[in-house]
Amino acid sequence: MKKSYKIDVDCAACAAKMEDAANKTPGVKEAVVNFMALKMKVEFEDGADVAQVMGQVRENCKKVESDCEVFL
Repeated sequence: MKKSYKIDVDCAACAAKMEDAANKTPGVKEAVVNFMALKMKVEFEDGADVAQVMGQVRENCKKVESDCEVFL
């Protein structure tokens, strides 16, 4: 399953950190952050609990960039 999320981030370097953090989250098959569009596209692994995985993605992103936001 693939979903798109609106994000708020200040710079391209921070967006790259968010993408890396999201891709390291269990249950995420692939995450791509588009800084210009302020979007994060996430493809989930089969059987993943989307709400739980995205909660963890959000936490992981805040660890690397505290002022970022992922709107769920």
